[in-house]
Formats: sequence, C-alpha cells, structure tokens
Amino acid sequence: MTAERNRRKTRVGVVVSDKMDKTVVVAVETLVEHPLYKKHVRRTKKFKAHDEHNQCKVGDKVRIMETRPLSKEKRWRVVEIIESAPQYNVVAPIPEEA
Repeated sequence: MTAERNRRKTRVGVVVSDKMDKTVVVAVETLVEHPLYKKHVRRTKKFKAHDEHNQCKVGDKVRIMETRPLSKEKRWRVVEIIESAPQYNVVAPIPEEA
C-alpha cells in the first residue's frame, strides 16, 4: 500500500488562503513553453487541499499529494510544510497629540 501511495502526484506550492476549516488553497506555479513563440510563461493553478490539523498559514510553502475525492473540489492533501512564512506582529500606531 505504501508503494501505491508514493506513486501519486505531488506538487509544491504556496498557501494563498486558510480561511476554511481543515482546507487550504495552494497556488502551484509551473513554467510552460508557448507553442508558437517558444517563450517560457508562468502558469498558476490553485488547488484546494485538506489540512487535517489546521497547521498551514498564508505564505507557507507546502507539498501536497493527490488523494481520493474528499469533497466537491478537494482532491489533494497537505503532506508537509516545507517552509513556514515569517510571522509579523502588528503594532497599533501611536495617536498624535493635538
């Protein structure tokens, strides 16, 4: 069973949305050669992926793997977080005295 699981398609992308429960949207970028002009063009495709523990945050670089259909649009699951996005503390501006 593990050999079969390892043959599944995998992609590496960046999390662009984590607003849903146990689901993230991952943008995967590929380079495609234009058929006529032979220039390499970036194509971005978004995949909805299952994130069981809600660990992924926006900006994280993740590896996703194809799986059985989990919902209408969700056919991928997060395998690992390759690189976490830097977290910034938002500081409220100091009000000016009149």
